[in-house]
Amino acid sequence: MRKLRWQLLLVVLALVAIAILLLARQPLLRNLTAEPGQGGTYIEGLVGTLGRLNPLLDHTNPADQDIDRLIFSGLLSYDERGNPQPDLAEAWGVSLTGETYNILLRENLTWHDGAPLTTQDIAFTIELMRNPDLPVPADLRTLWTQVEVNVLDERNMQLILPDAFAPFTDYLSFGVLPQHLLGTLSPAELLNAPFNLQPVGSGRFRFEELLSESGRITGVVLQAWEGHYAGRPFLDQVIFNLYESSEAAYAAFQQGDVMGVSYLSPQVLSQALDNPGMSVYTSRLPRMSMLLFNLGSNEVPFFNEQAVRQAILEGINRQWLVDQYLNGQAIVANGPIMPGNWAHHENLARPAYNVEAATALLRQAGYTMPASGEQVRSKDGIPLSFQLVHPDTELHTRIAQSIQSDLNALGMKVSLLAVPYAELITNYLEPRTYQAALVDINMSNYPDPDPYPFWHQAAISGGQNYSRWDDRRASEYLEEARVSTNRVQRVRLYRNFQNHFVNEVPAIPLFYPVYSYGVSSLVRGVSMGPLYQTSDRFTTLPEWFLVARSQLDELEPTLQPQQSTNTPVPDP
Repeated sequence: MRKLRWQLLLVVLALVAIAILLLARQPLLRNLTAEPGQGGTYIEGLVGTLGRLNPLLDHTNPADQDIDRLIFSGLLSYDERGNPQPDLAEAWGVSLTGETYNILLRENLTWHDGAPLTTQDIAFTIELMRNPDLPVPADLRTLWTQVEVNVLDERNMQLILPDAFAPFTDYLSFGVLPQHLLGTLSPAELLNAPFNLQPVGSGRFRFEELLSESGRITGVVLQAWEGHYAGRPFLDQVIFNLYESSEAAYAAFQQGDVMGVSYLSPQVLSQALDNPGMSVYTSRLPRMSMLLFNLGSNEVPFFNEQAVRQAILEGINRQWLVDQYLNGQAIVANGPIMPGNWAHHENLARPAYNVEAATALLRQAGYTMPASGEQVRSKDGIPLSFQLVHPDTELHTRIAQSIQSDLNALGMKVSLLAVPYAELITNYLEPRTYQAALVDINMSNYPDPDPYPFWHQAAISGGQNYSRWDDRRASEYLEEARVSTNRVQRVRLYRNFQNHFVNEVPAIPLFYPVYSYGVSSLVRGVSMGPLYQTSDRFTTLPEWFLVARSQLDELEPTLQPQQSTNTPVPDP
């Protein structure tokens, strides 16, 4: 019995010793994480078709833009807040007057084919954007034709504007093209050049090959580029497989053919959210839906009354619109500058849907309901009756009908007119012949908010101030912000503008739609901030990884039993 007790005591002491060792190692083991390692191929199901892999020619094709984002570089890039970041440019400076931009390129930049990348390539690309024989957006061509380009040496250049224009940095993110490969081509030759399907860029990934089936392009293979100034990404390859629809791309994900889906439509989003193998990333798109008033129209003089506009704002159930017609895939808008941007005012007043408050505002403004007959409020013989013109899509029609119903409940009579979007712009907005309009404002590719074109007095006639908002105070804020080189001052001016906009309600911001992107849960390091174009989902791609290296690998020698000096240690 004594011998048995002694053995039990040894067992207990051994267990205690093991427990102490485990407790001592517990904090260390708890902190072990998987670190990214190099290697692996990410395959994305890209919704769309391939056109031209050329950043000068991709502005109408999001699929091309997505691929070009990885192949080409610009002078500057942008972070998720819309702040400019150095890319090919190591540094840039702006003169005190805001008209001269001095650009310094990084040292030893090269193209994917090994040729040097210099300021001559920048000047060459700008010259292409000026060319009237190339399908460059008119506003972009107009801007660059006014800029004086001075190449000082291989790394230094000057861009001189006719006047100060603070948003100009937006225009420095254009994809740079190689002069040594394209410099001898005419515009017609450039449009059909083999380069457009075998591009040479300077981005994180280089073009490897096209994938095809039965003579049709089905995908693109990109290879990590070792020569990038910031080093190579963790992934070895990115492959884009092309699909006609979000449904087809998601089906390919379920079959294991791809590891990501570029766009999760409402038809597949609910399935994706329930799929444990997919991580869904959602972010605000650079678009805003608004209800515009024609403030300069004699047909609807009541729109000039702030109380009426405020009542309309509080009388429309915007959250219900988002939940009912967009499946929750939008953010209720409260101002003219998009959330997530450096200029967005986070503490703006957020008026909620409130029928009682809206009705009280109309009563206080003198608009009463008749004792009998048609139930439409009026004042001084002028009824609250107007026409709302809207795009003839199914979604816009439903939204317009909902607005009509909400405002009818306040005692307003709203008639609807559905027209094609192009006709809405050319026949109603531009000639200012509408009374109220449901529109979408697209700010793609422009991280600088610059509300000037839509709300300044100078744009009332012939510009994009379709509401004809004639407000000197708002215009002064926009004027100063547009020419100031001081970011702190611009933030202050834009906050003042947003507060004034919310108080005056010259239009009704409805919602910002959002974009949903699906990636396999095996892909690590993925994150997505606010988008200024859908290709911004690749902003953090250099940090994505598939191959993980555990810290245990580094700590393994310290966790091994200590060897006797007489015992050989085998090679690992």
